[in-house]
Amino acid sequence: MSTLLSPLDTLAHRLGIEPSSETLVLALTHSSYAAEHATESNERLEFLGDAVVDLAIADLILREHPELNEGSSSVLRSRVVNEESLATAATALDLAAYLRIGRGVMKENGLQRPSILADAFEALVAAIYLERGYDAAKDFVQHALANAVANASSVTSTLDAKTRLRQWSEAAGLGAPVYETVASGPSHDTVFEATVHVGELCASGTGRSKKRAETRAAEAAWEGRRHAGTT
Repeated sequence: MSTLLSPLDTLAHRLGIEPSSETLVLALTHSSYAAEHATESNERLEFLGDAVVDLAIADLILREHPELNEGSSSVLRSRVVNEESLATAATALDLAAYLRIGRGVMKENGLQRPSILADAFEALVAAIYLERGYDAAKDFVQHALANAVANASSVTSTLDAKTRLRQWSEAAGLGAPVYETVASGPSHDTVFEATVHVGELCASGTGRSKKRAETRAAEAAWEGRRHAGTT
């Protein structure tokens, strides 16, 4: 006689994690749910998962793209390890179906927010790392983001976002971009938010390091320039 599995059990089996894993449940617990139920959220796991994802993708780039130097490899990684790509990977896993979020965020269609999905993906990676070790987490990340790496590597430009934005702004007579970065949160879980100003154009980005936050701000400014039709 077969036993029907719960949705969470099914996910656990797909990941090679015990269904009873408290770490898995924690990885799927958004801060809004944690606040409503006086429990811990997945934010600390997301911090760990962010580092594991970075390392796994760096490893993949090093092996599959030996022609790239350090700078170009960093650019490629930044094109892969970002909110959009991680949210897409989370969607492919149907991760929203398993997330625990607060009532208020649920009413605001929080399960569709790329930021929540991307953070949950990183927390899930951390859960795999803690339960099964780095090799299992690395294999999971590289498989989940393989298409993102392939697509990003097909882009011909090797300029990083900040360099590209600076070259354009100076050529347009706007001077060099000006970055303002602030840090928030405890020392073990600091989040940086950077804002870049180029003429009347302003954009922001966040990250676990000042460099990543400024890179994301530069990427947002570049996209804002394109969407605005500025040349």
